[in-house]
Amino acid sequence: MISLVLNAVIAYLLGSVSGSMLMGRLRGVDIRKSGSGNAGGTNAFRTQGPVFALGVVLIDIGKGALAAGLLPMLNLAGGDGTFSNGVQAMVCGFMAVIGHCFPVWYGFRGGKGAAAAVGALAVIQPIVLIPMFLVWVLTLTVTGWVGLSTILASLSLVPAFAAWGESGQQLWFAMLLAAFIIGLHHANIRRMLDGSESRFDKVRLVNWFGRDGRS
Repeated sequence: MISLVLNAVIAYLLGSVSGSMLMGRLRGVDIRKSGSGNAGGTNAFRTQGPVFALGVVLIDIGKGALAAGLLPMLNLAGGDGTFSNGVQAMVCGFMAVIGHCFPVWYGFRGGKGAAAAVGALAVIQPIVLIPMFLVWVLTLTVTGWVGLSTILASLSLVPAFAAWGESGQQLWFAMLLAAFIIGLHHANIRRMLDGSESRFDKVRLVNWFGRDGRS
């Protein structure tokens, strides 16, 4: 139990390492003062461009993968085998997502968890990333809403884990992770409902055929 708790704390601290803040140091910017104020990949792309955003996303995916993949293998504090590596991977992965969203190093102002979650899922059950990615791309090209794309992609984890998960514990993990990420998008949901949510119009299907897709 001590080993699991220690791993969870380290995973949270690792998750608190913000890709956008690290990249921002190199460029001398704090993206939390630009655009939506969110320290995630979407705001990084909109305010700093694709190269900056790619660096942010790679760092954030990497920390999720490290938390879920490496920490359970280290046997910190002499684990007694009470919790399997699979359970520890889910706990550490989820804690990294929490750290990403509420980073202790940056005043608990972080992103919305998607990139760190992708990294953790790549270790825990990589096949679920396929439907998750397809749902995200399809929703984005139809609606132009990144927030809605992430919400529906998160929801897709539940049936994906029901189909391909190795245990009931993984299904519970999927439901908890989806609920957490969706909850962090409450402001996006509110803006979509009142019509003020911005769209990524360049990728929308309606614009591929010369129609004006702006809302």
